[in-house]
Amino acid sequence: MTDSGFDEGSLLVVAFEGWNDAGEAASGAAGAVRDQLELVPLTEFDPEVYVDYQFSRPSVRLDDAGDRVLDWPRITLYGPADGGAGIHVLLGTEPSRSWKTFGEQVADALLAADITGIVFLGSMLADVPHTRPIAVGASSENRALREEFDLDRSSYEGPVGILSVLAMEAERVGIPAMSIWASVPHYVHNAPSPKAQLALIERLEDFVPIALDRGSLVEEAAAWESGIDALAGDDDDMAAYIEQLERARDTVDSPEASGEAIAQEFERYLRRRGDGPEERPGR
Repeated sequence: MTDSGFDEGSLLVVAFEGWNDAGEAASGAAGAVRDQLELVPLTEFDPEVYVDYQFSRPSVRLDDAGDRVLDWPRITLYGPADGGAGIHVLLGTEPSRSWKTFGEQVADALLAADITGIVFLGSMLADVPHTRPIAVGASSENRALREEFDLDRSSYEGPVGILSVLAMEAERVGIPAMSIWASVPHYVHNAPSPKAQLALIERLEDFVPIALDRGSLVEEAAAWESGIDALAGDDDDMAAYIEQLERARDTVDSPEASGEAIAQEFERYLRRRGDGPEERPGR
């Protein structure tokens, strides 16, 4: 067993649709955990309290009988069908209001379910090329987890999403938490990214005792990359921009690159864009 106890008891995987879910990668990865483990709903958090329907609208569909049915945004805690220990998943629409109350209600539900550790999944739009492996970072505010898994501690200061709120609430009630974020190319922000979802799943397996079937995800990721290649082939400006991103990424990944060389390369890249240095979104 580990010093932090993170691999003991029941672990929770968390993802929300919305600001934290570029390319639907985080919600897709958490959904894959839920579906493959055949988890069942344990707790529903009332969307009337936490969701703004003008921002996250319900959708209408036809059911098997041909009747029109409304599907409302949902936020659900899933767990094993027998109600025992095991992997749990918290998944749904990012709440748009009453975050303090939501965090307290979630913490109460996690304590009732005897959750002993949390992995938050997120995906963000970034200046990265689609042709390279998806960059995935893991961080934690918990000292024991950082030492055990060699995690980073985020130095970001600024606006945050619900994941950061829940992570701080979890630590307040004594549940260790970590975050895993994937970087999705911002120039394909309108399309789901199976490549980023696959990268999150592979990293998640480093911390959570599961082995998920990839299904068609590998083929979908290859098709996603090929589709973007085809678009870039018809757009010289897009192709040139991707080459720029590739050079910056390859400089960072090269074994001989020093920290100073990496910093200089990114400074040159930012100057070419006409931007100043900026922080990544909050974790």
